[in-house]
Formats: sequence, C-alpha cells, structure tokens
Amino acid sequence: MSRFCVGDRKCIVCRNMLNKSMMIRIARTKDNEIFVDISGKSCGRGAYICKNTECIDKAIKKRALDRSFKCKIDTSVYDELKGVLSGER
Repeated sequence: MSRFCVGDRKCIVCRNMLNKSMMIRIARTKDNEIFVDISGKSCGRGAYICKNTECIDKAIKKRALDRSFKCKIDTSVYDELKGVLSGER
C-alpha cells in the first residue's frame, strides 16, 4: 500500500512528496510558453517546487526548471517564483 495521497507531487529540487496545495506549479504549454501557474489547473506539463525559500533558491542556483523542462528558462520565470513566495503575486 502506498503511503502517498492522490494529490501528492514531487518537488523537482528536494524530491520530497508533498500535497499539491503546498507547492508551486510551473507549467509549459504546447507552444513552449513557461509560466508560474497560480491556479495549478492550467493545461500543459507541470513541474512542482516546494513553497519555501530554500527550494526556490536552490532551483534558481541550479537552474532546476531548465533541467526539468529540457530547455533554457528565462530569468523572469525564476523572478516570478520569488514573487509568488514573497506574496507579491
């Protein structure tokens, strides 16, 4: 029997499994537009990062989204991540 719930997702930085509501989703559309998905329901492939400064800082330093989406991510997406965490967005 699995110890994880249906709503659990894995952080691309720390690899911890957490509930979807405790994470930030970054989405990539079919047109390769990449953005922070506040609603968590936008169409496209998603990557999840924990809502804490350590994971966000490591994601920026290690360019974790570049690796996850296998393409170069604009720095504005990383800036938007910081904004979401600080409550600006």
